[in-house]
Amino acid sequence: MAAIGWDELIDRHLARRAVERGLSRNSLEAYGGDLHDFQRFCLEHRVSPGELDTPRLTAYLAELGERGFRVSSQRRRLSAVRGMLREMLEAGVLTRDPTLGIDLKRHPRPLPRTLGRADVNALIDAIDVATLRGKRDRAMLELAYACGLRVSELVGLRFSQVNLEAGVVIVIGKGDKERIVPLGGAARTALEGYLEARRSAAFEGKPGRERRPREAAPARPAAAIFVTRLGRAMTRQGFFKALKGWAAGDARLAWISPHTLRHCFATHLLEGGADLRAVQEMLGHSDISTTQIYTHLSRGHLRRVHRTYHPRATRRAEPAADRGKPPKDGTD
Repeated sequence: MAAIGWDELIDRHLARRAVERGLSRNSLEAYGGDLHDFQRFCLEHRVSPGELDTPRLTAYLAELGERGFRVSSQRRRLSAVRGMLREMLEAGVLTRDPTLGIDLKRHPRPLPRTLGRADVNALIDAIDVATLRGKRDRAMLELAYACGLRVSELVGLRFSQVNLEAGVVIVIGKGDKERIVPLGGAARTALEGYLEARRSAAFEGKPGRERRPREAAPARPAAAIFVTRLGRAMTRQGFFKALKGWAAGDARLAWISPHTLRHCFATHLLEGGADLRAVQEMLGHSDISTTQIYTHLSRGHLRRVHRTYHPRATRRAEPAADRGKPPKDGTD
């Protein structure tokens, strides 16, 4: 067992995480990338699994810093390595935990950037819905904002997950966990428009074939809702490119990403008075502390509301010497 190599250790660890935690393919790829980078360092420095110790692990973290990785990225990679090291300790490959005594400085979690409601509306309205592609992109943006979907959840939507009549979406989130999210009127209308245009396009270019009513052309439940012009399921990269294209007309929106719409969903709900637990459920967060980051954003909104509407919010306090004195005009 002591002669086991890094490749086998990493493969076993990822397989175990996939089974025990039900991680998605994207999460496994992220973990695997971090672990293979650590493996590269060990191979370059001729460190076998059984020889790993605290100084060598510290040297790896120092190298990450020299390569320009921020503390947050270093912590993430250390976390990935820690998980594998625990299994190495259980298997007897290591006799001592080399991560003991290593504590990267804590850093404040950055607040996510969001758009105001007017900017979200402007972004969605900028989409040209005269084309099938425009209708598709409009529906995707509406759903991402209306349901707070991760981009992987959005592009992975199947017909079996959407109930237009009931106005709900069954979202398959991280770890294959299901959650039900209301669809909303604007998103429902945009999605219905896209699906109708998609059905119509399916009959174009087929001479001699009469168009059947839409009920006669049901979609397979497992089929992807959002597809490219070639009929393939939309990808995360494809949606990112589409979003950037529609935002290109406004320089203020150059920084946005698909995840920005998820941040807007949570922030705008809390600003409107939504319950934090309800937002947590709709976002699919297993820990409410992850959702609480949005309360920091909504507090700024509450302060602005208070300053604007409270009658004494901007009124300066009277000096103690003037309290109780009659008004200058002599009235009581």
